[in-house]
Amino acid sequence: MKKDKEQKEDIKSKVLKIKNLVDYNKGAVVSHTIIEKKTGTITVFSFDKGQGLSEHSAPFDAMVEILDGEAEITIAGKPNRVKSGESIIMPAKKIHSLKAIKKFKMILIMIKS
Repeated sequence: MKKDKEQKEDIKSKVLKIKNLVDYNKGAVVSHTIIEKKTGTITVFSFDKGQGLSEHSAPFDAMVEILDGEAEITIAGKPNRVKSGESIIMPAKKIHSLKAIKKFKMILIMIKS
């Protein structure tokens, strides 16, 4: 894979398969930021089975779309199973966490304004 900065420039104005921008790594979470602006970010992630992100909150709403696999996304104590092709919005300031039921890839869209 190319260096992050080179890849960002290289992908503009091109048709992409977003889920191919990150690979699965055994026992790991991998992320690649596609767009990073003052007003928000778009990041693609891959999670190996059993991996996740612990409880946290964000100051802005964030939308997740599962590109491959299956995740459990818990928001304010309520678990949600989210599968490939499905999306969920994690509300601002609500505690949430993510766990890979199966290995999965997702795109995270956070708009700050």
